[in-house]
Amino acid sequence: MIIPIASDHAGFKAKTITKEILESLGHTPVDFGTHSEDSVDYPDFAIQVSERINSGEYAQGIILCGSGQGVCMTANKYPKVRAALVYNHKVSEMTRLHNNANILCIPGKELEDDETELKAILTAWFGAEFEGGRHLRRIEKIESLTQKDIS
Repeated sequence: MIIPIASDHAGFKAKTITKEILESLGHTPVDFGTHSEDSVDYPDFAIQVSERINSGEYAQGIILCGSGQGVCMTANKYPKVRAALVYNHKVSEMTRLHNNANILCIPGKELEDDETELKAILTAWFGAEFEGGRHLRRIEKIESLTQKDIS
């Protein structure tokens, strides 16, 4: 599977490792930046992946920043994105099984020195399939929020 991936400077190290793991799992990462540890603004890179998932160009994507929070908040502004902040493989699996998350948000600073957990997160993410059923009903309720003014 082709996987769009992006990070800010704080997620760059973990993104480099993540790309290697993706390739070892048989996926093809497409890197939308950043390409160094020079300071940048995380929304600029989260947008690159989020727009492509939202449009349907790609089915799943990965974004990283220092905490994972900023890229997750940015991604979830798109109506067809269900971005999930994941710190471990158990949560990774659940976000696919129950939430059908389509963007994996990784806390780069938390996981950049734990290649074993990064691999477990990616393996769980790509190995799990949405269960549907009652979970679909819940996702439809979330998606309905983008169709009305809730302010």
